[in-house]
Amino acid sequence: MRITLEADYALRIMSLMANESGILDAGTIAERASVTPKFTLKILRKLVQGELVESYKGSRGGYKLMDGAENSTLRCVIELIDGPLSISKCVDHGGGCSLVGANKSECVIHHIFAAVSDDLSRKLDSITIAEVADKNANIAELIKKIKN
Repeated sequence: MRITLEADYALRIMSLMANESGILDAGTIAERASVTPKFTLKILRKLVQGELVESYKGSRGGYKLMDGAENSTLRCVIELIDGPLSISKCVDHGGGCSLVGANKSECVIHHIFAAVSDDLSRKLDSITIAEVADKNANIAELIKKIKN
């Protein structure tokens, strides 16, 4: 499993927007986040559909985080873009396990992958966009938070 560049950019865009109180146009977001305008619009569309960002039409239109979206977790944003976190198809809910018809409860590897996936999800749920966006954030403290 690898978090895509699109999800990485979405986190960057959300962090940038968390530090803004007003509406930002897509061009400004793209420039400040160092993401191409076309890719920025694609990501913003998904963030709007996921109800993390509001879209405003018109000459003074643009985008703004929805109330409370700055408290969205890293996991929330990543899963909105990439889908559910899972380190292996084995533990996907889509049933990607090669042990078709077999009893997964007896598969040690399945249990290990499920535990690692759960741990990753918990760790990404423990950090909010607001914490990442905080210019005074103590990186060592954030890392310590996810190591526990």
